[in-house]
Amino acid sequence: MGATGGVRVTGEAGESVKRSGWRGVGKRKVLAGGAALVLLAALAGTWATRTWPFTADESYCWGAWRENSGPEFLGGAALDDGNGRRTGTEEAPTPQHPTGTCAVAIDTWHSFGDGDKITTRVKVNVDYGPVPKPLSERATWVADHLGGDALPLPDGLPGVVHSLGGAIVLPKRCDAPDGRPTVVTLTSHATDTWSKGTSAGQVGLGGPRSVAALLVAAANHGMQAAGCEAGRPYKLVSPMLHLPEKAENFVSDDICRIPGLTADKAVGDELEYQVGAVDRDLQSCSLRLERGEGRVYDGLMVAQPRLADLLDGVTGDRPPAPGWRGTGVFKDDYGIVRADCAGRPATFVMLYMSSERQKAFTDAVTQRLGCAPLAPRHTQPS
Repeated sequence: MGATGGVRVTGEAGESVKRSGWRGVGKRKVLAGGAALVLLAALAGTWATRTWPFTADESYCWGAWRENSGPEFLGGAALDDGNGRRTGTEEAPTPQHPTGTCAVAIDTWHSFGDGDKITTRVKVNVDYGPVPKPLSERATWVADHLGGDALPLPDGLPGVVHSLGGAIVLPKRCDAPDGRPTVVTLTSHATDTWSKGTSAGQVGLGGPRSVAALLVAAANHGMQAAGCEAGRPYKLVSPMLHLPEKAENFVSDDICRIPGLTADKAVGDELEYQVGAVDRDLQSCSLRLERGEGRVYDGLMVAQPRLADLLDGVTGDRPPAPGWRGTGVFKDDYGIVRADCAGRPATFVMLYMSSERQKAFTDAVTQRLGCAPLAPRHTQPS
């Protein structure tokens, strides 16, 4: 990790604000005489440790974000009329250690007339580093970040975002020594706690477009810190796409409107599914317990070249099972298959899917893209 870690605490004054979320101002004192020397020494120490008691707007995530720069969680109103504080911690990537983290945390509190108190904790995290190495962990990581309600970034940028985070793959020049792509991910959550328990709160990231801007800025500053920023920085220009539908309760035999993609009847009344992106680069379907509280299964197709690089080297050189087209591997809790589809490689990641559901998902995608099925022909639905 880099050597620029530190904790920064800024303003405790602000305005009231609403926060959103499937997926401070210090006082500067002028000192004279010998006291001025003490102040200068203290300031030198804060520069070394990256703690910042200044009145100027604070910056976070290696200089990528600045207070009062747009999203609610960075504004003064997020500090809720002075009943809160914002802190930042970070370790920047370096050419010698090209991994890094940063986090912005907001803590607010309210007391009520009956003596009860509610506290809210908002946490926004950014991670810079290669995709996980173990095969099963990488399959889950890819499904978690590219599936669900994730939207492809516009302008050909190799990444996705949703209302609570996103991921963007950096250029090959930033790859790890073993060839794994380096990725910048943004995740967030908020928790409200009071005497009767805890519940999910609202983060205040400002929606997918705002998340995309935060992610791109962090990626550009991370590449610069790691020394692999040669070439044009990532730039967000075009509007974001929107999903045509939200998560739906399980109400039919065909999940995500894919023929043959079904769920067990025993838990059918407690499920909801999310149709994600459906284009030539990406298609996903996620099935969860209601309110997203538990994974049931995921299906994902990735054909965008740089996103597909996340799965390089994991499909081997043999078919995953007799009669299947392409190369891949089937395990108890996941399956990964890569095959040519309409003139370019497409990779399928399927978590906790039975063989029949794997066939149903791959059949639907290959038919939509206009390429040959992956599963053995005699298993295709009539």
